[in-house]
Amino acid sequence: MSLSPLKCKLLEHMLLNDKPAKATQIAKDSGNDFKPVMMHLIGLTRMGYTDSPAKGVYVINPKGKNALGVPETSKECAKAILAQTSREKAFHFYIDLEKPLNLYADGLADFSKKLSQIDAGVLEFHVCRGDFENWFASLGDPELAKKMALLKGMGIRGEQLRTKLCEIVENRCIVLSGLT
Repeated sequence: MSLSPLKCKLLEHMLLNDKPAKATQIAKDSGNDFKPVMMHLIGLTRMGYTDSPAKGVYVINPKGKNALGVPETSKECAKAILAQTSREKAFHFYIDLEKPLNLYADGLADFSKKLSQIDAGVLEFHVCRGDFENWFASLGDPELAKKMALLKGMGIRGEQLRTKLCEIVENRCIVLSGLT
């Protein structure tokens, strides 16, 4: 069954936020009116793409993630994603093309720590180019890569970008650690 564009958009916002949220917050975050969002959330829940752990609260589930092209993460895959990488496979931060910062992250946990040290302009540079999503995909994490693509599409910048990026990566590290 094909999902409507609004249902896909709601699933994407729930994937990006990755925690249960009230329907009013989902409507606000997605830039839509509450009534149609509520109707679609009920439909997504009935179709099995979202769960409602409490009245008026919704969260994307594995079937919903799969509908967005994000497979479930196995225990083995979670270990591999969290593993330390070689220097060659590490993420190397750049200020601009041909201008390395001589700073790198040798794994997802190290990357998460370094996000707060990096100038927001550097983060914008890498998000705009799709560098983070490509690196996450190379680590074997299509979910985090998808989240970065969605974040890129939001067009946020500066400290707001840093805050959201830190939140997404830290939450992903916690989820992956729970799977190992």
